[in-house]
Amino acid sequence: MGPSAFRIAGLPDQLAALGLSVVDKGNIAAPIPETKGAGNPRKHYAREIGKVCQKLFQMCLATLEDGALPLSLGGDHSLAAGSVAAASVYHRRRNKPLGLIWVDAHGDMNTPASSESGNVHGMPLAALLGRDPIELAQFAGDSPAVLPRHTVLVGIRNLDEREKEIVRASKVHVFTMKEIDRLGMAEVMERAIALASRGTGGFHVSFDLDVCDPTIAPGVGTPVKGGLSYRESHVAMELVAESGRLTSFDLVEVNPTLDLRNATAEFGTELALSALGKRIL
Repeated sequence: MGPSAFRIAGLPDQLAALGLSVVDKGNIAAPIPETKGAGNPRKHYAREIGKVCQKLFQMCLATLEDGALPLSLGGDHSLAAGSVAAASVYHRRRNKPLGLIWVDAHGDMNTPASSESGNVHGMPLAALLGRDPIELAQFAGDSPAVLPRHTVLVGIRNLDEREKEIVRASKVHVFTMKEIDRLGMAEVMERAIALASRGTGGFHVSFDLDVCDPTIAPGVGTPVKGGLSYRESHVAMELVAESGRLTSFDLVEVNPTLDLRNATAEFGTELALSALGKRIL
């Protein structure tokens, strides 16, 4: 339902109003969980999720090869395993690595061995960095889709104890809400963009709406108090647009059944517009 919520919010038409050429490639079919077995309890539905991500990988890679910027909408953040891997393969074919800015309240770096819940949406970044679950880690080939030195987490504020150890050991760059409070959003994003741009062919932004405070983005599955404000969120995306280095983009974790009058999808639509060039003046 997440992609439909963005369409109802008018995302395609509003992007077109910016002067962008927009092609809606439709939804990728995902099986209803009740019709499938959950499989390994350490990584629920990983096989089915992997199949959906494989389709998204192919669609995003074709979009990039056509000279367009893929905007992937969700739904579950595990979709990033496909969209980011596609951007990685695209840049790798041009002898450049991919930068990644992961904007999220959570690290999404658990593995089946460390996860307390077995929920795969807490694992996609681990997979992109070359770790298990293998069902999400295979799309970019034998090498990890992204390297720690090109990976930046922004807005982190909710990690379980085992995941804290994983994140620290990984050597990815992390700007928690404490750094945002201390330095300001503009400074944090300028640093993040510089890190994700250094030596890369450009960067992918994977934006989880639960990074925002629940007062402005209530329709998410795992809300955490103390997130980005309305203006902090827009500043982040405005600076992404100004950089000219964005090559692909996710907007995820919109759950209309938890939302209030589609407020979260409408806010996400505004953020997409800021990231893709809408200016205040």
